[in-house]
Amino acid sequence: MCLMHTLIQECFTGTPPEVESAAREEGVSARDLARAISRGRAVIPANPRRSHKICAIGEHCRTKVNVNIGTSGGRDDPSLEMEKARAAIANGADALMDLSTGGDLQEMRRKILGMDITVGTVPIYEAVRRAGNAGDVDADLLFNVIRDHCRDGVDFLTLHCGVNMQAFDTLRADPRIMNVVSRGGAFHVAMMAGQGTENPLYAEYDYLLEILAEYGVVISLGDGMRPGCLQDADRHAKMLEYLTLGALANRALDAGVQRMIEGPGHIPLQQVQYNVQIIKELTNDAPLYLLGPLVTDIAPGYDHVVSAIGGAVAGMHGADFLCMVSPSEHLALPLVEDIVQGTRVAKIAAHIADISRTREGYKNPREMKMAQARRNLDWEEQFRLAMYGEVARDVHRRDGDIETCSMCGELCAVKLVRDIFSEKGDREK
Repeated sequence: MCLMHTLIQECFTGTPPEVESAAREEGVSARDLARAISRGRAVIPANPRRSHKICAIGEHCRTKVNVNIGTSGGRDDPSLEMEKARAAIANGADALMDLSTGGDLQEMRRKILGMDITVGTVPIYEAVRRAGNAGDVDADLLFNVIRDHCRDGVDFLTLHCGVNMQAFDTLRADPRIMNVVSRGGAFHVAMMAGQGTENPLYAEYDYLLEILAEYGVVISLGDGMRPGCLQDADRHAKMLEYLTLGALANRALDAGVQRMIEGPGHIPLQQVQYNVQIIKELTNDAPLYLLGPLVTDIAPGYDHVVSAIGGAVAGMHGADFLCMVSPSEHLALPLVEDIVQGTRVAKIAAHIADISRTREGYKNPREMKMAQARRNLDWEEQFRLAMYGEVARDVHRRDGDIETCSMCGELCAVKLVRDIFSEKGDREK
């Protein structure tokens, strides 16, 4: 049975087990989540060929975080990538994407698929490896690779269906400083330029949907034309791709295939709300999966912080799925510590997004308990409530185990005023 195809259909009349499980995890009504899935506003990427912890993304769900790992031609070390995968999961990742381009791609993918987590891939990377270069990738090869990934148990695939000849022509007519920064997008541009033919994922989109429905795999419509610097944020290619992805998203839903939308790259902070809302409008509120957005270009080494700022604002306005950016973004293949730091700041951004979406969201029970623990100078309770409590514990204990923090010591404002009110209360008894 094809889980994803029937999941949409079943959600019109009931609540399948996968939805019940996800709803319990999210603390929402199973019927509300089922309705969101049937309307294309939420997805549950869960290929029936493997079992793992369910992760629901979209309406009624907490903001989720994906972490990219994978080998490269310059550093093919599967053991390192598995260590990074374990570090990502330990620090709260909700999904992993295998972006491997070096070494044995099939074996690396199967190792990652053995983990208890939602997994995505980008099939065009392997298609280019098999062909030798992007210009020699044809439709048969690309669709064969997509089928292989589906058979292996991949839960969602990033597919750059919106990188078509019209987008290519628009890019040439309205050039950008960075042109194309999406690796998958660049591969498709090279295919079209080399062969003079349409992107097969766009030209044969209905066939692609048949494959995804057959195997129960979610399509993540890739943002191949996303801007790679702030100065390119206003160029036409990005907006044309938005329009194309909106139409493709609707066709996927009509075919019973769950889908997400990717975007929007490097954009100024003041444009984040607009970009999120227009993508949501064009795609009928499909789940939105973001790399970043990166809201400044001049902080290499701190792009994990830059993307967390953009991601928190994007999440506040409706983005559903944040892709972790590491400190080594734009510089090098991440190390384990880069993955740890990137995952943590992305999870913090996701939490900020969640509590900012409603007027009373900041009254989250955990936030309120933390305020009480700080008032009481209850350090153990603060460490228990903190997202990364051991980090907080280590920092606090640098100057010894004291009642207050060592910044203020006996001049602690919290302790001083707490004691004043305590004394006042004693006198009034």
